[in-house]
Amino acid sequence: MKKIINTIRFFFLIGFGFVTTLSAQESSTSAAALGRIALTPYIPAQVENMPEAAVNSLTNKLDQIIIANGISSAGFNSRFIITANINIATKDLLATAPPMTALTLDVNLYIGDGFDGKKYASQTITVKGVGTNETKAYMEAIKTIRANDASIQSFVSNAKVKIIDYYNSRCAQIIKEAQGLDSQFKYDEAIFKLTSIPEECIECYNKSMVAIGPIFKKKIDRDCKLRLTEANNLWNANQDLATANAVGEILSSIDPQSSCFGEVKALSNKVGKRVLDLDKREWNYKLETEVNLKRDLIKAYRDVGVAYGKGQPKSVAYNIVGWYR
Repeated sequence: MKKIINTIRFFFLIGFGFVTTLSAQESSTSAAALGRIALTPYIPAQVENMPEAAVNSLTNKLDQIIIANGISSAGFNSRFIITANINIATKDLLATAPPMTALTLDVNLYIGDGFDGKKYASQTITVKGVGTNETKAYMEAIKTIRANDASIQSFVSNAKVKIIDYYNSRCAQIIKEAQGLDSQFKYDEAIFKLTSIPEECIECYNKSMVAIGPIFKKKIDRDCKLRLTEANNLWNANQDLATANAVGEILSSIDPQSSCFGEVKALSNKVGKRVLDLDKREWNYKLETEVNLKRDLIKAYRDVGVAYGKGQPKSVAYNIVGWYR
C-alpha cells in the first residue's frame, strides 16, 4: 500500500519589510485579501423599490467596481462599504412589437464607513437600458456601467485616501483594542482586527505585524494544549488503527512552533509504534518540521483573520443615514 504522508511545513520569517505585490483578482476569502483595503458591497432593502434581479445585478456591478480598482472585495463584513441608490430619470413604454420599456437611470455611488456612518465619496452616473419589461430594462442599464470608467476610478481613489487616513489616524487605538481582546483570550478576533489594517498604511501596518506576533504565539500555544488533550483522550480510550488515524488528523493540525509540540511528537511516536505492532507497517501520519526554511508568518496570521471573518454574521445593518441626499 502506498504510504500517505501528511506533512506540515512551517517557515521562519526573516523580516516584515518585504511586501509582496498582490493581484486585484485575488480571492476575497484568501489570506492575501486581508492586508489590502477592503470594501463590502451593500444594497439596503429600501433602495428605490428595485426588482430583486436588478438588486442582484447592481450588487455584482459594485463587486466589479471594487476589483477593477485594485481593492479587495471583502469576504466578510468590513466597516467600509460601497453602496448605491438608483433614481429613475425617465421611463418610456415603446410601441414596438413586442412592447419595450426604456429607462434612464441616475446611479448614485457612495463609499464610506458603514459603522460610523461617515460618507467618504460619491459619484453619479447616468445609464440607459431597454427591455421587454422594467426588470430587464433595469438590468440592461446596469450592465452598461463601466467599472473602470475614469469618473468611477477617481471616485474610488478619493475614498481610498480617506480610508488610509482612517487607519493612520487611529493606529494606536486599533492596536490597543486588539491587545484588549488578547487579554480576554479572544486571540482570533484580535488577529483579525490587526490583519485588517491595509499594507498601504505602511507605518501602521508594520506596527500591527509586530503586535500580532505575541498574540499569535498565545493562540497556537492554547490550540496545541486543546488539541493535544483531545488526541490523548481519544488514544487513551481506544488504541486501534481507526483511532490512530483520527489522532493523526488532530496532531497534524498542531503548529510545530507551539510550546507543547514536544509532547505532540512524543504522542505521535507512541501511536506510530502501536500501529507498527498492530499492522506491521509504518503509520500513515508523520510530523515533519523543516526549520531550515522560511516560514510565511504573515500568511499564517491572515489565515487566522480570514477564518474569523468568514465566521461572522452575513447580514449587517450598516449606518448610511443621510448618504442618499
